[in-house]
Amino acid sequence: MFLTPDLLGVARRHAGDPAAWPVAPRFDPVERWYHRIAATAQHEVWLLTWLPGQHTDLHDHGGASGGFTVVSGTLTEETVGRDGLKAKPLPPGAGRRFGPRYVHRVSNLGTDPAISVHCYAPELRSMTRYDLNDGVLRVAAVARAGVAW
Repeated sequence: MFLTPDLLGVARRHAGDPAAWPVAPRFDPVERWYHRIAATAQHEVWLLTWLPGQHTDLHDHGGASGGFTVVSGTLTEETVGRDGLKAKPLPPGAGRRFGPRYVHRVSNLGTDPAISVHCYAPELRSMTRYDLNDGVLRVAAVARAGVAW
């Protein structure tokens, strides 16, 4: 039987040891920068950077569960609720666990760059982007590993 590890715990362990990251974080003014920094048979770990104004679309993780933590800066996570999008600021050290059907948007709404570490199990193979119209999620596009990232 396969047991999913504590993905937020894994992300926090990696976030707490930047000297072990195989690459230094980079900030790209055109798009969010990301790099896979670890992978095992059970999970994979990604390092992401966010300049002010950078964000994801509403998306899922293609059936993967996950966890992420903010290393520096502040990110805002939006999830879909009955009354539309619900925003929650995530300062350094804050994190989130989520299951395989989780849909969210993450943004840097602040004035300082941000860094986060994300862990997924199983590894990401696809991500579905969504539009939210009149309270209904509609598929906008499906991105595939090896093609979109």
